[in-house]
Amino acid sequence: MIAKKGDWVRIHSILMEAGNRATGVPADTSNVPYELWDKGFLISDKAEIGEEVEIETITGRKIKGTLLETNPSYGHDFGEFIPEIILIDKQLKAIMGGLAQ
Repeated sequence: MIAKKGDWVRIHSILMEAGNRATGVPADTSNVPYELWDKGFLISDKAEIGEEVEIETITGRKIKGTLLETNPSYGHDFGEFIPEIILIDKQLKAIMGGLAQ
């Protein structure tokens, strides 16, 4: 997919390679690179996924990284459904004087 100038995109870059981290950082942390994922508006006229690009973030910072996707969405959730949560909700409302059990 080709992104055009001004498109909302997501990039990735490595800010610090593994082994170059501060000496006080735990071993499991220092053994992996320090990475950045960010979103912003593409500055160049066009680019393809995988290319090195520069973006302008919503706060006006200009940063470079590898283009990952265009029009990225938020893909988080609150996990799987847990039936006990419904029971807790009903009990809490009863305690607080809300709905009866």
